[in-house]
Amino acid sequence: QLQASGGGLVQAGGSLRVSCAASRGTLNHYVMNWFRQVPGKEREFVASFSRGGDSLYYANSVKGRFTISGDNANNIVWLQMNNLKPEDTAVYFCAAGPTGGPYYWGQGTLVTVSS
Repeated sequence: QLQASGGGLVQAGGSLRVSCAASRGTLNHYVMNWFRQVPGKEREFVASFSRGGDSLYYANSVKGRFTISGDNANNIVWLQMNNLKPEDTAVYFCAAGPTGGPYYWGQGTLVTVSS
């Protein structure tokens, strides 16, 4: 089970951190991912976290602005988003699974960046 939270409204250039609480043991067994989706568009990969943080990947569109991190002991993954842009507005989803999927999905949390 995955529970995302922390979305909200922020001005362009601001920061926001979203969280994903997972069931016990999830981070020890699966790659944790953040995806985002704008209505009418396909869901896109944002970032992934695995191996206790030794393996991190980012979409080019967020590299240098977003940071994914996690706490294996407490089964939480965060996505710190800095220097937000209006084009970052989307519903953000966390997903857990083996590399390449299939994934277990949590409900999304809405991030709105105003210009």
